[in-house]
Amino acid sequence: MHVQLGQFGVWTAYRAIGPENAGEAAKLVEDLGFGTFWVGSSPRVPDLRPLLERTDRLVAATGIVNVWRYEPQQLAADYAQLAPAFPDRVLIGIGIGHPEATSDYSRPLSTMRAFLDALDAADPPLPRDTRCLAALGPKMLDLAAERSLGTLSYFVPVAHTRFARERMGAGALVATELACVVDDDPERARAVAREYARMYLALRNYTSNLLRFGFSESDLKNGGSDRLIDAVIPHGTAAQVADAARAHLDAGADHVCLQPLGASGIPREQWTALASELIG
Repeated sequence: MHVQLGQFGVWTAYRAIGPENAGEAAKLVEDLGFGTFWVGSSPRVPDLRPLLERTDRLVAATGIVNVWRYEPQQLAADYAQLAPAFPDRVLIGIGIGHPEATSDYSRPLSTMRAFLDALDAADPPLPRDTRCLAALGPKMLDLAAERSLGTLSYFVPVAHTRFARERMGAGALVATELACVVDDDPERARAVAREYARMYLALRNYTSNLLRFGFSESDLKNGGSDRLIDAVIPHGTAAQVADAARAHLDAGADHVCLQPLGASGIPREQWTALASELIG
């Protein structure tokens, strides 16, 4: 694998930090020692340029581009235009999205396979070792291992990370997004976590996955039970959140990208505290 993500990265969306702050945020992330900056909310590949231009080593990754909103030939062309200037520093995360958000959503596995076929057929193609797939279920995980570096999993408990590693084998990338709340007041932290979780608990790809990993329908109600919230969105001191991140590594993840919640703009304090615990 040429793209070296490091054990820990950050995940955020430009709408959260402000697109005008992208370069500044990336520089901070690199200086803190994180390896990868994941840009969420269906970014375009050119959106990664400000992160790359302000840093020397940081990997910039899409988390994720949505196959319903990006033509594969255009994606390959955009990658070919950006990546040569920043060797081994661009990773394209690709995802199928959700039926609740896309009217054309159908046959997710076949659609993803056809999208990857088109990336391979593009001139120039988007190389297999510069892409990963958002995958939850076993068949999409199989496809991720077969046709890409591996998977970026989102909104998952540690049990899913363990399952992904067992399913995909030792050679595939397992990257896990970990939303978290750096706050040692449990009630306040869970309130922030539930506000974030509300949207995801209305998307059946996520809820079906949680039901496969030991949660019940009652856990999904009213913004999520304490048990579910604590498993998927850990909270507490930076040291406690760091322990939760390491649990994903122990379960087989190669990389954990942290998404601290509750801050306005660039989460400097949270990123710094987490880096101090995880990176030193």
